[in-house]
Amino acid sequence: MNILVTGGAGYIGSHTCVALLEAGYSVIVADNFCNSQAETLEQVQQITNKDITFYQIDVTEEDSVESIFFNHDIDGVIHFSGLKAVGESVEKPLDYYQNNIVSTLILSKVCQKYGVRRFVFSSSATVYGENEVPFVETMNLLPTTNPYGETKAMSERILTDTAKANSTFSVSLLRYFNPVGAHESGLIGESPNGVPNNLMPYVTQVAQGKLEKLRVFGNDYPTIDGTGVRDYIHVMDLAEGHVAALENLKEGVNIYNLGTGRGTSVLELVHAFEEANGVEVPYEIVDRRPGDIASCYADVSKAKEELGWVARRDIVDMCRDAWRFERKYEVESLF
Repeated sequence: MNILVTGGAGYIGSHTCVALLEAGYSVIVADNFCNSQAETLEQVQQITNKDITFYQIDVTEEDSVESIFFNHDIDGVIHFSGLKAVGESVEKPLDYYQNNIVSTLILSKVCQKYGVRRFVFSSSATVYGENEVPFVETMNLLPTTNPYGETKAMSERILTDTAKANSTFSVSLLRYFNPVGAHESGLIGESPNGVPNNLMPYVTQVAQGKLEKLRVFGNDYPTIDGTGVRDYIHVMDLAEGHVAALENLKEGVNIYNLGTGRGTSVLELVHAFEEANGVEVPYEIVDRRPGDIASCYADVSKAKEELGWVARRDIVDMCRDAWRFERKYEVESLF
């Protein structure tokens, strides 16, 4: 099967490419490198010893997307492409609506034109908004805390309505939580352009000395230590969840949480990182970040029952793998 992976050079996309190639799929990647690097795909090929077909395009450009479908017999799409920082989405909402929604519209349209029946969408727990935890797939969505969450909820609706109108179009909406860590080889991991928006790469860069200290956004939330609680999941567990969703795709719309089912506070993660790797991570408490919520973790029973998937790696694995990648990445960047 030929699987088109949009945003395949990105953090989650690249790890999913590894999982797909190791499962025997042929992978075609579309990426514009707005927050990724071409070298990542070379590393994926090195890890798997398999080739990737690559197109450097913007998935919001319909002609470019259609050219891929015209040139290849696409069996399924996994759609990662899009902007993904909650705080940035509050500052730049129009960029988020343009990139995230238009890309989903175009892919849906081209899939219908070329008869592609399988679609796995990279959604987010952000769509739940300030709901009761743990988050369950049957909850009403309340994504109004930030534009990023709104774009994910709108994209889900686009795909849901498309599937309702076309009985042969099957969709999995994967609402995943906070991916961290890296491939155990240390060859690929989270390496954002510029200052990181996500917690773990910020932690690793502080530990490495690239950044002076970590800013912890708020310590007055109603949580175990006042800092935000999230469901951190190893990126390779998440990648394997995408393969499971593709291989167990049922007709219609299928919604799954991908997480561990456990919440970890920001400070708990920082201390776990320090203990696992024997390094210090200086930090300071600053004001809350717009759009953030206090606590977010998953009910993951549905994915276990229907996909046969569970997260196998723990917080120590996440911290060790993230640090291994950061050290190797830093050494390679010197040459």
